Amino acid sequence: MTDFNAISLARQIKQWGVEFGFQQIGITDTDLTLYEPRFLAWLNKNFHGEMGYMSAHGAKRYRPDELVPGTLRIISARMDYLPPNAKIREILQNKNKAYLSRYALGRDYHKLIRKRLQKLAEKITSVIDSFGYRVFTDSAPILEKPLAEKAGLGWIGKHTNLINSKAGSWFFLGELFTDLPLPIDSPVKNHCGTCAACIQICPTQAIIAPYELDARRCISYLTIELKGVIPVEFRKMMGNRIYGCDDCQLICPWNRFAKPTDEKDFHPRHGLSDIDLINLFLWTEQEFLAKTEGSAIRRIGYIAWLRNIAVALGNAPSNQNITQALKKRLGFPSDIVKEHVLWALEQC
Repeated sequence: MTDFNAISLARQIKQWGVEFGFQQIGITDTDLTLYEPRFLAWLNKNFHGEMGYMSAHGAKRYRPDELVPGTLRIISARMDYLPPNAKIREILQNKNKAYLSRYALGRDYHKLIRKRLQKLAEKITSVIDSFGYRVFTDSAPILEKPLAEKAGLGWIGKHTNLINSKAGSWFFLGELFTDLPLPIDSPVKNHCGTCAACIQICPTQAIIAPYELDARRCISYLTIELKGVIPVEFRKMMGNRIYGCDDCQLICPWNRFAKPTDEKDFHPRHGLSDIDLINLFLWTEQEFLAKTEGSAIRRIGYIAWLRNIAVALGNAPSNQNITQALKKRLGFPSDIVKEHVLWALEQC
């Protein structure tokens, strides 16, 4: 490794990060001692539900230097994703429309952010010849929000999302693990104060206490992570949300500072920002695969897609077109889909 000025290099890394499309770069060490007991307590309460990967890999998730031996610093990056003209309230209020979490309307962020972080690593290499590193974007057992909080990118709000005082919370995170002994950044102050808007607005009351989320109640979990039957008690509460939920971000006063992204890959595709539920429900599996290619949506699969939309149709104002569309799916070869279709028909 070539000799280098750590302070100067850290300053350059942050500048290069912005040049590669990130809105902010922060640097921290690997010590997550403060967060480890909180995470283990969350697991012990089984709040992760069926997300078995959250409890896998032992201590590596909260001890980054065990995940990648030799790691000294973690370069944490954030990238805004809120699309222009997001129509969030408008779509949520129109129960015949499908609401998808705004992060999923464009191309899958994983590859894009990994490529940008790889470019950043290569840029660093061009200056110091070589160094040890690994690039991650929600692709390994990492407590990325605690790392980002330590790196000064924001604070973890009462809804458990990261909030930035100048940009709100509509952003992705990515990490570059490195063996470079860079100077670390200081965390910022938590500015949630006495506000409890996110807790109060959650449709399923998944935020059971400040900074504590029971994922098993969360609409994002129910529509994305849960593979089987959605509990009946939550179906009415889901409204027209068929993939994820943004309510806790929508109500957060800090998101008045959020700026729409210029990143074209995060802009809506296939009209998904404003589309009728019936339209989506009648997609064939081939259409689903074609129109979700390169999208995070595809990973839930066609069965969960139909399941989620069936629930939303059951929550929509009853009409003959909805009833006919639901009946067309009664013969679909999936007990999960059939159960949710029958429930929806009972609501009509």
